[in-house]
Amino acid sequence: MTFTTVFQNIIKLLAKYWDVFLVKGVSVTLALSAITVVFGAVLGALLALMRRSHLGVIRFLVTAFVEFIRGTPMLLQLYVGYFIVPLLFPALEIGTFASISVALVINSGAYVSEIIRSGIQAVDIGQTEAARSLGLTKGMTMRKVVLPQAVKNILPALGNEFVTIIKETSLASTFFVGDLMTSYLIVKGATYLAFESLIIVGAIYFVLTFSLSKLVGAFERRLKQSD
Repeated sequence: MTFTTVFQNIIKLLAKYWDVFLVKGVSVTLALSAITVVFGAVLGALLALMRRSHLGVIRFLVTAFVEFIRGTPMLLQLYVGYFIVPLLFPALEIGTFASISVALVINSGAYVSEIIRSGIQAVDIGQTEAARSLGLTKGMTMRKVVLPQAVKNILPALGNEFVTIIKETSLASTFFVGDLMTSYLIVKGATYLAFESLIIVGAIYFVLTFSLSKLVGAFERRLKQSD
């Protein structure tokens, strides 16, 4: 197999299966990533706040949950989501895409909770003490003083989490949800051109993650300038 042959095969694959790669594959990958980041951020925020609860039982349960998610492989969690989520909600007739999305959200939420927790801890304790001395309750201090500053600190990290999630959604191809790696499997099965299909998918992943990385970098520079 020569470079010329590989290049010609790539052109042929793009000409015939461009919609499989660039329409179906990219759209499902981005949809999975967006759902995971948005709902993962909400779940992560709840977990981070629960870890600051004055009830030791809640702190213990949330910490154990986060450590369990972070200490087990994502593929294992996807399998659990694929089999368990439909059993928990049989009346909803949850499909594969939704089951995998739930598993990805839970995984991302555990990691995001650590990002948010570190962002909250990075806020000077003096800010909290000053707010409490002015008569603000603990909840008001968190909402009006601590969280706004923490969010500014963690936004770049959340952007990087989005980039990471795009790559990690490739594991969803195990369940043929229609993402980019599923597109590879479909085209490979139809043409037996595995290497060329991988090159195309790898290039698309690189374009997506590189573009988002540059956007995150630009956003971080704007935040630094505004300080």
